[in-house]
Amino acid sequence: MKKYGSYSLIKSLLFERIGGSKEELKAAKIIQEELKKDGIDSHLEDFEVDSFEIKEAKLEVLEPQYKEYTVTGIGRSGSTKDEGLEAELVYIENGHDVNLMDVEGKIALVNAFYPLKLYKKLVEKKVAGIIALNGSVYDDPKKTDLHILAYRDKMIEAGRIPGVTLRIKDAHELVKSKASKVRLTLIQEEMKKTSHNVVAEIKGTEYPEKIVAFTAHYDSVRFSQGSYDNATGSATILEIARYFNKNKPKRTLKFIWCGSEEMGLLGSKAYTEKHKEELDAYELNINLDMTAVVLGYDIARCTTEMGLVNYINYMGKEVGFAIDASQGVYSSDSTPFADKGVPALSFARIAPRGGAEIHSRKDDDKFLDKDNYYETCKFIIDFSERMVNSYVMPVERSIPENMRLELDYYLGIKERPEGPRRGF
Repeated sequence: MKKYGSYSLIKSLLFERIGGSKEELKAAKIIQEELKKDGIDSHLEDFEVDSFEIKEAKLEVLEPQYKEYTVTGIGRSGSTKDEGLEAELVYIENGHDVNLMDVEGKIALVNAFYPLKLYKKLVEKKVAGIIALNGSVYDDPKKTDLHILAYRDKMIEAGRIPGVTLRIKDAHELVKSKASKVRLTLIQEEMKKTSHNVVAEIKGTEYPEKIVAFTAHYDSVRFSQGSYDNATGSATILEIARYFNKNKPKRTLKFIWCGSEEMGLLGSKAYTEKHKEELDAYELNINLDMTAVVLGYDIARCTTEMGLVNYINYMGKEVGFAIDASQGVYSSDSTPFADKGVPALSFARIAPRGGAEIHSRKDDDKFLDKDNYYETCKFIIDFSERMVNSYVMPVERSIPENMRLELDYYLGIKERPEGPRRGF
């Protein structure tokens, strides 16, 4: 397989690219310039994202003795009064009913942050404030960052509870010292910003009315260069675009570099909403989210019928490429396509536990490998070529009932039944 140099895009994107920021727009233009080198036209499609600026975030222990802890504000969680919010502190662990018997008006220290069911409980119980945990008890504050979390839309629909994020090792001290009364101060400004999807098209030679979409997000989280997640995926679909620009496909191909994925798949949601009238022509979505890591294993997560799962597993064995395909909902830009009825899958190379990290300053390019990257590219291109040039698209255009249910759970449309609590 000829290597067209797409790996260099990873090096070009090694800077923080938060959704809706000027740096994200800079990254979008870098991608456009790469496409232009190969004579591939592209355009930007803008969409609004909810953003915020934390003006002040502070956590003070008032009783039994005074101490101030470093925190970050939770975005879109609202603000306290300027003088802050004083209340009794209660550690509710994972929100067991026993821990929620008397929490009204109190500030809750909680192990988990994002489970919607738990958050709704805290709103119903009229908790006054939230302290979420971040990191590891082994973290060195000089070498790690305290994440800036933000509420998602479903949480805001339930109601806002002002919150901050605290290092878990500080939370350990807080609980062990039996802190009983705290003051939480959070002042923030919310605003709208503009994010962008980069969109390119290669017209089909025989079935131009039929479309296969390739997606990858190009934004990152705060404090992260986002090399592995997801400059690698962005480079991978550039490689695919270059290949099909030289080897014209029978079907029309859309290439979408999605903005603001890390803020809740906002770019792909915006794209599928903007183009919903034409989605009937989309036969398949192939998403790329993280490749190239040295230590890892390749997967394909398919929100499709089982036939595609079997196809990929068989193909991997046929061509000698180790890949594990399975049914499921992958937390990336394939999901909004599947939600709109387009069969979708995500390819990824997952690092083992203790391997390369994402969503932190540690996500740089030192754990990536160019040859490894092109091996994954080759398999995905070989698979894609079979799909886009097929006489009849072999993937059934439907979302099975079990996958529809998983999508509803993932998107917060339905609540997953609560299973038995597990001990050790």
